[in-house]
Amino acid sequence: MDLTIERLGPARIHSPLNLSTQLGDQVCNFVPDDEKILYDVSLSACRTCRREGAETLPLAFERAGPREKIYFDPSKVRAAVVTCGGLCPGINNVVRALVMELTYHYGVRHIYGFRFGYAGMVPDFGYDVLDLTPELVRDIHHDGGSLLGSSRGPQDPEVMVDTLDRMGIGILFTIGGDGTHRGAMAIHEEISRRGLKIAVVGIPKTIDNDILLVEKTFGFETAFSIAIEAIRAAHVEASGTPNGVGLVQLMGRHSGYIAANAALAEPDVNCVLVPEVPFVIDGERGLVAWLRRRLEKRGHAVIVVAEGAGQEFLGGNHSTDASGNVDLADIGLYLKQRLTSELKAAGVSHSLKYIDPSYIIRSAPANPNDSLFCATLAQNAVHAAMTGRTGMLVGIWHNIFTHVPIAAAVSGRKLIDPEGELWRSVLEITGQPAAWQ
Repeated sequence: MDLTIERLGPARIHSPLNLSTQLGDQVCNFVPDDEKILYDVSLSACRTCRREGAETLPLAFERAGPREKIYFDPSKVRAAVVTCGGLCPGINNVVRALVMELTYHYGVRHIYGFRFGYAGMVPDFGYDVLDLTPELVRDIHHDGGSLLGSSRGPQDPEVMVDTLDRMGIGILFTIGGDGTHRGAMAIHEEISRRGLKIAVVGIPKTIDNDILLVEKTFGFETAFSIAIEAIRAAHVEASGTPNGVGLVQLMGRHSGYIAANAALAEPDVNCVLVPEVPFVIDGERGLVAWLRRRLEKRGHAVIVVAEGAGQEFLGGNHSTDASGNVDLADIGLYLKQRLTSELKAAGVSHSLKYIDPSYIIRSAPANPNDSLFCATLAQNAVHAAMTGRTGMLVGIWHNIFTHVPIAAAVSGRKLIDPEGELWRSVLEITGQPAAWQ
């Protein structure tokens, strides 16, 4: 795995940030250019490096943060921001923090916002470009959604780079998830092919928290915090009637992080179903049999299912959305109908309530913790871009902000490890079967 960060050229301009290079002087410090954060901090990884020889260095990320020398002249560079994909708590926080950092700390005078995702970079759509000023973005962090709007789907990278070149843009900030950063990678490659000096820096946004090499994406914490309210409602409904069942569907196309974390934070959940862990419905070890035993023993149950779980029960739907994602069938509605039918056929009197809070979650403003996270991500994105770093996104690893090559981040998808600590905690909280077969 290559974690090397590309640069547009040598950084020769003194940073306008009034920081220090000396420890102990009670002034915040620049980050040294060679500062690294280990990918694996375990002792076994260190021993492996030692066995492989003195020349072998452990895999490590560049540490994020302000540098003493920068590449771009703040008085001349123009920056632009684009937000893509589905809505997510915290987008406006990031946009605001980018504008404030660029304007007040680096003195950048021209910041533009492309409307409605990558489509806003294509002239044929005719979308206006916003002048992003501190006055315009001052209060947007109080609102959900995106000031710039968003859209799904790829656009021609040649056309988008034409737009950047024509407008004299030196820095492009891309805010989005896996698809957005695949688009950013295509833009970066086209820029490199032309030999242009334009930095592309991403800020990872996805409710599903599934970006590889990034411990946490913004919006995720707000998402599972709001999901807790749906779980509480399901528990109240389930426990308030004989053989009550509360069924909650949460987001999680490929990764069940929202479902898992919400269940840990609100431990009234009795069963969590995620895409990474197959389950069965029929048979003695299936979901229906488990639910009957649970109702017989406790009189109620709460089930949380991620949207991507159990798709194999719903037929082979191979159509895709504008982003190229396979359209998911509704596993929540399927389980509602199937469980209701099976319990009724078994003569079990029951009441099943189904809740899907997905779009309530997507449109919500960021909670305080996410707001803090958004601001720091944006600040570090600006620091990286001003030094001429490119083809990268800002991540967090071992609770330290890092630089991650976009190519590495989009080379796979972060998934729950069925043998890992997170899933073990879920199994201990819920008491559900460790395996369904």
